[in-house]
Amino acid sequence: MTKSPLFRWVVGAVLAVAALALLRAKPWRGAPPPAAERETLAVGFLPVTCHLTCPVTDYATRTSTATRFESQRFTDFPTVVETLKSGRLDATFMIAPLAMKLREQGVKVKIAYLGHRDGSTVMVRPDLPAKSLKDLEGRRIAIPSKYSNQNLVIRKLMKDQGVDAAKIDFVEMPPPDMPGALATKAIDAYFIGEPHAARAELDGTGRVLYHAKDIWPRFISCVLVVTEKLIETRPAVVRDLVRGIAESGEWAERHRVAAAGVVAPYFRQDEKLVRYVLTQPPDRVSYRMLTPNDEEMQQIADMGLEAGILERRLDVRDLVDRRFIPEHIQEAPIPVGEDGRARD
Repeated sequence: MTKSPLFRWVVGAVLAVAALALLRAKPWRGAPPPAAERETLAVGFLPVTCHLTCPVTDYATRTSTATRFESQRFTDFPTVVETLKSGRLDATFMIAPLAMKLREQGVKVKIAYLGHRDGSTVMVRPDLPAKSLKDLEGRRIAIPSKYSNQNLVIRKLMKDQGVDAAKIDFVEMPPPDMPGALATKAIDAYFIGEPHAARAELDGTGRVLYHAKDIWPRFISCVLVVTEKLIETRPAVVRDLVRGIAESGEWAERHRVAAAGVVAPYFRQDEKLVRYVLTQPPDRVSYRMLTPNDEEMQQIADMGLEAGILERRLDVRDLVDRRFIPEHIQEAPIPVGEDGRARD
């Protein structure tokens, strides 16, 4: 039986629509399973390069078939702590002494991995001739918090240089406010994680006095914290998360310019600024060797006790859980185009 022209036209149109839908779906790219069939986890971070691997992991798992990690942006650590304590967050990056303080307070958290190495900078007003911390006696220096590793490192530097703490006026200040305060001479120097230091450097309103790596090689500021509840109820997700963070760090190390392009929208910051931090110099911040060892973590805890952050000596062996760290680390499967930018 011969089909009518109208029938053939309808069949052709249906096939064309089906082909177009197939092209749009791109099943050959390994599209992720439906959300209902896929494990998801929110991971907290602040828009600092110490936490860069969090949004990179978010980016890498948007189209993967493994666990989907959705980065949750915060602007300060007190809100992170409140959200964690309320049970609305089970994984986050935070400064190491704060994680230790939470453990001391009975909050059931574990450190599963590190966020970075190095990545903090002491900035000073460009009109001051200071060449050392001792030259800043009688001056005002901003730190982000008494719980920050920057506070501990600056104390170490004071000991190394024989500086009397009473001769320096330390103030706590939100990191985003520091470059502006330096520019208006409300403060004379500040010590903070990037990119808040590089912003003053690029603007010409501050100059580098020290990189953290110059004071404390392989400096640690932030760690990946997970709740014991998450470990007990979803250990496979914790393993996926730590592996994802490790692989994101390796990818960022090999593709620093592309990494700046990936995280700038998550940070809501100028890509040029993030790229500067990741490349000038390239070892300004590192995302390798992120397995914490007991010796360095105990050093931070003991310094926290001496600084009055902790009330009693903390045994870090009960705080650090290394079971989920992969033995071999590959780079995250994020393709990079000829233009040096990450591709979906």
